[in-house]
Amino acid sequence: MAEGKKSGLSKGLLIAGGVVLLLAYMYISTKNGLVRLDENINSAWSEIDNQLQRRSDLIPNLVATVKGYAKHEEAVFTNIANARSKLAGAQTVEEKAAGYNEMQSALSRLLVVVEQYPELKANQSFIGLQDELAGTENRLTVARKRYNDGVRDFNTRIRSFPASLIAGGMGFSPRPYFEIDQGARETPKVSF
Repeated sequence: MAEGKKSGLSKGLLIAGGVVLLLAYMYISTKNGLVRLDENINSAWSEIDNQLQRRSDLIPNLVATVKGYAKHEEAVFTNIANARSKLAGAQTVEEKAAGYNEMQSALSRLLVVVEQYPELKANQSFIGLQDELAGTENRLTVARKRYNDGVRDFNTRIRSFPASLIAGGMGFSPRPYFEIDQGARETPKVSF
C-alpha cells in the first residue's frame, strides 16, 4: 500500500511539475511575442519618422522655388513654416499625426498656388523637387500602413486570451494608430 501512495505522489508531482512548466512556457512565449510585436511597431514608427524628416528637408527648397514666382503668397509660406515647426517638435504619435495633417493641408494650399503659375510648373528645379516630394509621400504612405498593421496586430494580441492576462502586468497597453484627419482626405480645389 505504501508503494501505491508513493507512486501516486510521484505521478501527482510529475503532473504538477508539467503544469508549472507548461504555464512558464506559455508566459515566456507570450511575453516574447508581445516584445517582438512591440519592437516591430517601434521599427515601423522609426521609418515614418525618417520619411517625415525627409519630407521636412525637401519643403524649404520647394518653398524657395515657389517664392521666386509667387512673392505675394506669404500666408501660404507662413503656414508651411508653422506646420513644419509643429511637426518637428511633435513627440507622440498623436502630435506627429496632427503635425502631419497640418503639413498636408499647407502643402495642398501650396499646390493650389502653383497651379496659378504655369512657368513655375515648367521649372526643372520645381519639377525635380515635386517628384522627390511625391516619392517621399508614397514611402510615407507605405511606412504608415506598416506601422498601423503592426499596431493592429499588437493591439489584437494584447486583447486576446491568454496575452490579455499577461500584457497589463508587463506594462503593455494599446498603441495608437497613425491616422489622418478628414480634412486631409479632401482634394484641394483648384480654380483658374
